[in-house]
Amino acid sequence: MRRILVLTRYDRLGASSRVRFLQYLPAIEQSGLACDVVPLLGNNYVQALYNGGRLDAAKIAGGYFGRLRALMQRRRYDLIWLEKEAMPFVPYLIERGLLRGIPYVIDFDDAWFLRYRDHRLAPVRWLLGRKIDVLMRHSAAVVVGNDFLAEHAWRAGARRVEIVPSTIDLERYGALASVPPAQTQRPLVVGWIGTPVTVQFLAGLEAVFRRLEPGTVVIRIVGAGVPKGWTGLPAESIPWTEEHEVDEIAKFDIGLMPLADGEWQQGKCGYKALQVMAMGRPVVASMVGANRQIFRHGINGFLARTDDDWFSALRQLAADPALRQRIGAAGRETVEAEYSMAGQAPRLIGVLNDALAGAGHKAQ
Repeated sequence: MRRILVLTRYDRLGASSRVRFLQYLPAIEQSGLACDVVPLLGNNYVQALYNGGRLDAAKIAGGYFGRLRALMQRRRYDLIWLEKEAMPFVPYLIERGLLRGIPYVIDFDDAWFLRYRDHRLAPVRWLLGRKIDVLMRHSAAVVVGNDFLAEHAWRAGARRVEIVPSTIDLERYGALASVPPAQTQRPLVVGWIGTPVTVQFLAGLEAVFRRLEPGTVVIRIVGAGVPKGWTGLPAESIPWTEEHEVDEIAKFDIGLMPLADGEWQQGKCGYKALQVMAMGRPVVASMVGANRQIFRHGINGFLARTDDDWFSALRQLAADPALRQRIGAAGRETVEAEYSMAGQAPRLIGVLNDALAGAGHKAQ
């Protein structure tokens, strides 16, 4: 049996690792491939990061040691499946030595190349600014979540680039029949799901919420606190857990995915919007990055660029239960057709098998 060393950045609490890697493992193993997963950073790191706690340097060092040990044993495997990079802040020449001799497939759901290219410290920019591009160039394949990332991978010289969007395990979200009937009750629940890092984008909608008629909506924030300065707004904060996230999304009447319009945000893959769409709820999203690919404005969701756009979309949805139902059902159909884990798994498995067969460029 062919064996894959899976080097994720996080364990299950890290959304990128859970969505891009861990949720696919049952399907990959059913296809006849054996996977050993070695996260770099554990759940305790993610908890401390999101809760504003102290990052434990000893545990981070332990993660690096575990990663180094796994790479020293890489000859036991036929392929490395890598999230972003093997050893963050380690120069490419060292990482290249640790990857030598085994083909690797590398995955990106963020514009990770900006992390070093735009770093505030000049020595980091000089030493690591091209690291991600070189990793792409020497990979058997680069798997990315959207067109923006694919274009960068091609420019970096990657031999093969495959777009596999971030996907939804629809078995967790129920059938299309679960879309709720049209409702007229108030206030409606306008929901957002994310992390304390990304709640800054939701905070930018404060002026929009203050324009809505009082009593029209209540804002439900899953995974982060209520932004500072929101005094008087009907907002509540709900802790995120993997076990209950689908139940919390089911309480939304309307979902939100605001983003700033920057290079980093262009690399975002729209996963949080897709979660709400999978529940059959309408979504209003920023006209940024993968959202442009996911949404057909006014058909399976609404795209917004200005505060007036956001206000208009929310006001329409709040006033028209039939519109909410129609847009929500179309969004669910979009996820079923294009963004389901079951639908994309064969493509991903095909990339891994091609790399194993030597169809891609092996690391030198």
